[in-house]
Amino acid sequence: MRVGIVGAGSIAFATACLLEQMGHEAVLWSPSGERTAALAQGEPLTATGAIQGIFHPKVAASARALTESADVVFIALPGYGHKFAFDAIAPFLAAKQTVVISSHASFGALYLGRALARRGLMVPIVAWGTTVVTGRQRSPTEVNVNTVRKMVDLSTVPVAQSAHGLAVCRKLFGDRFVDRGSLMAIALSNLNPQNHMGIALCNLTRMERGETWSQGQNVTPKVGSLLEALDAERLAIARALGHDVRTIFQHFHLSFHVPMSSVSQMNQEMHAAGNGGTGPATAESRYVLEDVPFGLVMTVKLGRLAGKPAELHEAGVRIFSALYGRDFFAENDLLAALDLDSMSLADIVALSRDGYCLQE
Repeated sequence: MRVGIVGAGSIAFATACLLEQMGHEAVLWSPSGERTAALAQGEPLTATGAIQGIFHPKVAASARALTESADVVFIALPGYGHKFAFDAIAPFLAAKQTVVISSHASFGALYLGRALARRGLMVPIVAWGTTVVTGRQRSPTEVNVNTVRKMVDLSTVPVAQSAHGLAVCRKLFGDRFVDRGSLMAIALSNLNPQNHMGIALCNLTRMERGETWSQGQNVTPKVGSLLEALDAERLAIARALGHDVRTIFQHFHLSFHVPMSSVSQMNQEMHAAGNGGTGPATAESRYVLEDVPFGLVMTVKLGRLAGKPAELHEAGVRIFSALYGRDFFAENDLLAALDLDSMSLADIVALSRDGYCLQE
């Protein structure tokens, strides 16, 4: 299959390598063109780590060129770039195509579905609870892939296209997906915001100083306890809404192939195995700028609607807002565009199953 990837960061590069390793054709589009300039000149993309090899993904010059030539359009940008990406591809999508969002944030699938409904068009939109790969971009032509996940949760909007969405993802990446049946479940399946909040909050001075530090090693017992408490809030909201979602313990076990234990102990195992990862070397990290407004804020809003206030999540948003001198509650352009605050819980649940389904 030909997969058009919107993005040119570490996840986009690592995903392109995995796709080509699986026998598919990857095409990258960087809105600025800067990150793909070397690849556009014919230089190969070198992968190290969990994927090793030299790959030759193509580069598209525009959103239109990327979208119109693709069987699948794959969103691999931080959450703060999702609305831009959806606005860029929506005019050019066709009914024969599928969109995959890796990973889904802030009910973005509903925003894209609404844009397509305005065209009288329904395209299956597959939302992932996390990425299929993790990694770091070493240069414009090099990516180190930390891990390829054994399991990824997904759902498809509208739910009537679930079998199709699951089949497409398995064709692209193999049998590593679990269909959670509803976008609401996926909204509560992404553990990155809560985990990154605890890690960044407890290691912020390392980030500010630009230090090189092991992320896994620095999930010490007390940091691990914070992550576990954050997870308990998320799980309480999921239970109140009738959804069975993965725990933080299952997440680390399935994503990083370590025995089930405390969160801190699993991270120490990851560090000892050499796949604990390196923490952010800047305070301007997506751990804060993406995960706080596009992850924590959404969980806070769902907690209020479900009658299960996410007090630690909300405290995190407020603390980071004070640290950075900005209002992270106001920075989520997807929730603002959807006007989520005007919706009832029943409205959100219905849309999470059926999307806009050409109602607009």
